[in-house]
Amino acid sequence: MLSWEHTPDITPMQCCRAWVEIDLDALRHNVRALKALLGDQDLMAVVKADAYGHGAVTVAKTALEAGATWLGVATVPEGIELRQAGIPVPIMVMGAVNSLTEVQAMGRWQLQPTLVNPKQALMFSEGIASTKLGDPLGKHQRLPVHLKLDTGMSRLGFAWEQAVEFYQFVAQLPHLAIASVYSHLATADDPDPTVMQQQQKRFEAAIAQLKTGGFKPPKLHLANSAATLVGPDLHYDMVRVGLALYGLYPALHLRDSIDLRPVLQVKARITHLKAIAAGTGVSYGHRFIAQAPMRIAVVGIGYADGVPRLLSDRLSVMVQGQSARQLGAITMDQMMIDVTHLPQVQEGDTVTLIGQSAANMESSSHSAEAWANLLGTISWEILCGFKHRLPRITLHERATATAIQQQSRR
Repeated sequence: MLSWEHTPDITPMQCCRAWVEIDLDALRHNVRALKALLGDQDLMAVVKADAYGHGAVTVAKTALEAGATWLGVATVPEGIELRQAGIPVPIMVMGAVNSLTEVQAMGRWQLQPTLVNPKQALMFSEGIASTKLGDPLGKHQRLPVHLKLDTGMSRLGFAWEQAVEFYQFVAQLPHLAIASVYSHLATADDPDPTVMQQQQKRFEAAIAQLKTGGFKPPKLHLANSAATLVGPDLHYDMVRVGLALYGLYPALHLRDSIDLRPVLQVKARITHLKAIAAGTGVSYGHRFIAQAPMRIAVVGIGYADGVPRLLSDRLSVMVQGQSARQLGAITMDQMMIDVTHLPQVQEGDTVTLIGQSAANMESSSHSAEAWANLLGTISWEILCGFKHRLPRITLHERATATAIQQQSRR
């Protein structure tokens, strides 16, 4: 007889209410499909924000096994988490760091910072020199740094027109070694390429100025997910891929450029069933009132788990391969759905909120993109919104847990 001790990382409580399912085979497929678009360029897997809610360590290891060569994070703690997991590849921190404590931590953990102005560069050089952690980089070694130019995003980066001055200043600093020069595109997902092309021209002009001044950056990179899919003239020496890694397209017009498979599914269980009479109000505020007798199911997931309350009365889910509409206000930990047309539904049945049902592979309305369209936002926000009280379980783990649960019911 199976017992939960055979799967110590999964508990019965984790599997009884709601969870996020991660398909690592889909992730591997996406990495390989992206690599097929590249020549000898490096692929940086962007795993910031806990890999867009997918689980940073698991995603990073899987992406590297499938062919990624760099990792990108937003913060120093995100980079340290990967190092503590034993991941040795180059890790670039894309956010701006401005504290001595973080500088010393980056030296100790061999994380590679983004530099956005000369003042920050000087702080890094002096901070590495004054660290009390000994010589974390090794004798006579320098901390690799990445110079970011602002070509039109108006976020992080030094003015592209002053690339030579910036590069020259950093190049003469002790303890630092320039690893790359890069910029970030603001409108790569727009069907109109005008702004993107303007940014690329500025980037090219900055690089030309550097070469004229006798400087040759070791690596250049500009492309995010969208630009990676647009074409090879944007790939340079490396691409930085986030959303596409997770199987979502940055824009509709890019869908034909590559075959991507969604990595994440969100599922929950039906915890209660009841029949209600015509005229009965459902959930807070009675924003939904039954017009006829109905059978409704309570599902154990709500806005505290990352299901936006603004989707109330607009959401549909999958149960037993069929669509079911959500009723009334989504509450903190639960929601109600209409299962009048599904007489075989039982307590304990799985509800798919985002992803594909095993019985019905048509899931366009049950996707992060569909939720984003309903809310007038972007799929990035939806993915990052699922809270950590929802365990991340790989498909293999999910199959094991399901078998255990079924055995325990006998």
